[in-house]
Amino acid sequence: MTRPGGETALGTHEVENQPLPLGGPVAALGDAMLAPHLDGLAPALAEGLEHYGQALGSAEMREAARDCNRHPPELALFDRGGRRLDEVRFHPGYHRFMALSQRAGYAAAAWEGAPGGHLAHAAMVYMASQVEPGHCCPLTMTHAAIPALAAQGGFPDWRQKLMSRHYDPAVAPLAQKGGATLGMALTEKQGGSDLRANAARAERDGTDWRLSGHKWFCSAPMSDGFLTLAQAPGGLTCFLMPRWLEDRRNGLRIMRLKDKLGNRSNASAEIEYDRALAWQLGEEGRGVQAVIAMVHHTRLDTALAPAGLMRAALAEAHHWVSGRRAFGRRLAEQPLMRRVLADLALDLEGSLALGMHVAAAFGRPDPESQAFARIGVALAKYLSNKLCPLVVGEAMEALGGSGYVEDGPLPMLWREAPLNGIWEGSGNVICLDILRTLAKVPLAAERLSAELEAPAPLDPAYRRALGAFRDRWPGLPGEAEARSFAEHAALLLAASVLVRKAPPEIAGDFLRTRIEMPRGRLPGAVAGLAEAPILARLAPG
Repeated sequence: MTRPGGETALGTHEVENQPLPLGGPVAALGDAMLAPHLDGLAPALAEGLEHYGQALGSAEMREAARDCNRHPPELALFDRGGRRLDEVRFHPGYHRFMALSQRAGYAAAAWEGAPGGHLAHAAMVYMASQVEPGHCCPLTMTHAAIPALAAQGGFPDWRQKLMSRHYDPAVAPLAQKGGATLGMALTEKQGGSDLRANAARAERDGTDWRLSGHKWFCSAPMSDGFLTLAQAPGGLTCFLMPRWLEDRRNGLRIMRLKDKLGNRSNASAEIEYDRALAWQLGEEGRGVQAVIAMVHHTRLDTALAPAGLMRAALAEAHHWVSGRRAFGRRLAEQPLMRRVLADLALDLEGSLALGMHVAAAFGRPDPESQAFARIGVALAKYLSNKLCPLVVGEAMEALGGSGYVEDGPLPMLWREAPLNGIWEGSGNVICLDILRTLAKVPLAAERLSAELEAPAPLDPAYRRALGAFRDRWPGLPGEAEARSFAEHAALLLAASVLVRKAPPEIAGDFLRTRIEMPRGRLPGAVAGLAEAPILARLAPG
């Protein structure tokens, strides 16, 4: 029996010096780090972000997030009579997040024509990842599939359903649904990122195709359709494969669900195609080129999601140290704790600023912006994902043992931290892609140089950093130096955005600690920071 306030009937257990759980809305315009990057947002989109943040942060949805991560999806292969189902059953909390995010426009906002649509989408990725990142996977793929289908000029019925803000989880043909999601099934066990090693086969069936073969990873296997790759007579080709045909299930067989480290609320599966009907997307033999349009957009989300994870982890740490006392004073007053958290917050500042700056380029159709988006998204993805596990791990340590138990969100954030660095190209793949893009797309190199040059007149310290970068890298490095080059370029690009968008003390500390005298991998080891203004930006909006 427990009395109000936590004291037991015996009076032996009065709870004190334990901060209450962090609650409240997920800030959008009230987030001091995010707000400067939302200039030009249509009023309706800005209002929508505020409503989305209110709903995401409600006690009801935070509890739903915990539930759907504690009760992962289950595979239902057959019905009681032995008929194949090949279905995945999700906790109700997962469906609630899918409905909330679809209604907010997570998948559709960038393509509806309102000013700032890509910024709104990027902000939603960042916000949703702070509460329940697992459901972002199918919505990110749906968002990215829309331009991939549009680029081929076909499939208007699919594009219409993917653009719907209605979430319809029914297992049914497309024509019977109010909205749809689209996934990807690309990699095979013998090739991984080397998609040209794929062995799945495609055979003609009149104007359609029949696919046979195995896929090692299929994220969100309950999507209504999938972009996939298979070897046709003319070479590796991209196909759109529906889950349902008009009157029956298609030949997609779920073999097993992956037992993943994190992303527990979302299902990932191994699948097989048993003469599954599919439609060709793009030219035969140019499958990789056809699917790149989708991967380009999913990469943006894998650059923004880590910023959301870092934000959530640091918000928990900041809340804890602000309400916890040790050795006679609040942890937030301890000089070393303040130094460590302020240092970590600079990683979040740079990652979010760079990701949102790249998202703005996605929303501009001119060739220069699109060329910058191509190189910028790779740099942003690499940087934010290398920083995320470090930041989340340090935030967990700030809470001590309380950060390590499943009562709070830190274990979920920790398991999630490595994932976006693996999705859509791991670190080495991304760094080599950066070198290839700069070598083969002159406009991308020109636009990167222009972006790096833009803030030079504003800040002498930045000009020195830019000069040092150009002295070190007068040309592109060899492959063995690709990571060093990518890290240096990404940090400098993040600094260039902060010089233009952030308070001077934030940009100055970022430049000094990340570029002029790199911190290395020891948060808190740098000389003095502008701790008060940095930490103030972690407070709830």
